Amino acid sequence: MTYVGQSASAAQQPAAERATVKDVVAAYVGLTKPRVIELLLLTTVPVMFFAAGGVPDLGLVVATVLGGTFSAGSASVFNCVYDRDIDEQMRRTRRRAIPRHIVSPRAALVFGFALGILSTVILYVWVNPLSALLAVAANAFYVFVYTMLLKRRTTQNIVWGGLAGCFPALIGWTAVTGSLSWVPVVLFMVVFFWTPPHTWALALRYREDYANVDVPMLPVVKPAAEVGKQIVIYSWVMVATSLLLWPVADTSLFYPAAAVVLGAVFLIEAHRMWNRAKGTENLAVIQPMRLFHSSNLYLSLLFVAVAIDPLLKR
Repeated sequence: MTYVGQSASAAQQPAAERATVKDVVAAYVGLTKPRVIELLLLTTVPVMFFAAGGVPDLGLVVATVLGGTFSAGSASVFNCVYDRDIDEQMRRTRRRAIPRHIVSPRAALVFGFALGILSTVILYVWVNPLSALLAVAANAFYVFVYTMLLKRRTTQNIVWGGLAGCFPALIGWTAVTGSLSWVPVVLFMVVFFWTPPHTWALALRYREDYANVDVPMLPVVKPAAEVGKQIVIYSWVMVATSLLLWPVADTSLFYPAAAVVLGAVFLIEAHRMWNRAKGTENLAVIQPMRLFHSSNLYLSLLFVAVAIDPLLKR
């Protein structure tokens, strides 16, 4: 059973648009999903500060950011190519480059492979082989496991598929140290438990879109109150996991204090959304985008605290 309102009919395939050079450039950039890249880099650079115990080498940061940007962009391009059939029908995605026929699927594939290869070369040559390998693994996981295997088959799609978005924490650490440890694994798990609340809030807002294209996101197959409950559970685990960094990495008191304050604010917002969802499916009442925007702010500030903490210990 789907818990959405009456579905609108699928949008007709748009006619090809006459695009200027500026439109084409913007379309290719849009295929990389820049807003997603921003979040991924936000979990990469602060970890580099933490791993370096201060300010990392600027050249290393630039190489890691470029390599990470191209890798994440490559994965997003492949996602856009594979999902072009449903992107044409969803209000949130129908203005992307491929549904608008500004970029052909074949051209997008070439672009995606070029970004992936460039990313691997940059990370391998100017960072280290381990970071390059992790970036390739994240790209492959997002494309083959999340996009092709899980997304259209299970409500757990974003839970396990979200693992791909956790890799930047590992890449930031290995870029500086050349090895792995429990410290980046803790931050990896923070992002892992953060992803479902973040994504389910957005999916709740666009659940009719997902229902129309038979993508079984949790808000499509479960009532809003159950979605809110699951969000609260994951949020509590996320906050608890964030506090593990204090004993594992022997941080200063600044980090756990910031993690407690930020976590408390996020939990309050999650509980409020859950309470608003009880007994109603009205999105105007539930206001899921409030939690979505709060989740972005939470992750941003938490990782800023990760970057600041070693500077206070010097």
